Amino acid sequence: MSTLHQISSAALRLLPAETGHGIALRALAAGLGPHQRADDFPVLAQDICGLHFANPVAVSAGFDKNAAVIAGARRLGSGFVEIGGVTPRAQTGNPKPRLFRLTPDRAAINRMGFNNEGSDAVLARVQAARDGSTPLGVNLAANSDSTDPAQDFVALVETFAPAADFLTIDVSCPNSANGQVFLDPRALEDLLARLSATREASSGTPVMFAKLAPDLADDHLTELLEVMLAAEIDAITLCNTTTARPESLQSANAAERGGLSGAPLFEMATEMLRKVYAQTQGRVPLIGVGGIMNGADAYTKIRAGASLVQLYTGLVYEGPGLIQTIKHDIAERLTRDGFIHLSQAIGLEHRS
Repeated sequence: MSTLHQISSAALRLLPAETGHGIALRALAAGLGPHQRADDFPVLAQDICGLHFANPVAVSAGFDKNAAVIAGARRLGSGFVEIGGVTPRAQTGNPKPRLFRLTPDRAAINRMGFNNEGSDAVLARVQAARDGSTPLGVNLAANSDSTDPAQDFVALVETFAPAADFLTIDVSCPNSANGQVFLDPRALEDLLARLSATREASSGTPVMFAKLAPDLADDHLTELLEVMLAAEIDAITLCNTTTARPESLQSANAAERGGLSGAPLFEMATEMLRKVYAQTQGRVPLIGVGGIMNGADAYTKIRAGASLVQLYTGLVYEGPGLIQTIKHDIAERLTRDGFIHLSQAIGLEHRS
């Protein structure tokens, strides 16, 4: 990363967290920041669920809720793009302040509450940006005040199925009234059945991911995985932020309510990834999210079973060049381990 980008990232961290994030988005929209290719490391390319990923690294949902900087995210060198979460109707989210840095811990806590401009506004931007260069996905969520959150998801699939390459069903957000109602296995089973029928009836048939929380007991996780496998979900994202507060946290903001992300989440999220890969025996592609701050973290998730990885908080502390740095580091580690392709490292822990 250039010295200018390092200085800019450090300056943004002097501002209130949500203000700094807004400025970063406007800078990316204006064409500032790194300009990298997605396909500069051929060893990282792979085809998953019928989609071609030039590399496995991307920014996670929550970074660009309103599809305002899709082009900017691509210029970071991302192998794919996921925007959102998007709800059917626009909503303001939770009261401010609702985003907090935990700088000593290289972490963040958010209780944003799915603030976004609604599906109609976001749809137009997704349609304009879908150019086939990289897979483009939309993270879907129910409105906080919805009396029928399942119907919210149905409406969103109807809206975005023709416009996106993949859809992520976010059933694990801790910051919204309806954010986790489908962590009940029977409710999830009914929801996935409805969404599968909706997707098949649409004019597009995008890949469908589901995103889980890290705070699940093993028996609960097993039940949810059984439901997802029976519903033939295409991929699973692991995982969302945690409501847990590790004793190691040093920041004065550690007591803030919301989901914790960043370095303290890494071990919890990666252990969940290992469990899911073992239980599914590698039959379902996994997207590893949570605490990735460098290339070593990303490679650990890949070895634990992730086919793709996403990050957000790492960008706050390492700057916009982090994606390119991670790609370079993964490619070097593959060579060091004697591999000629990324696929050889996916789930390696389970074969050793």
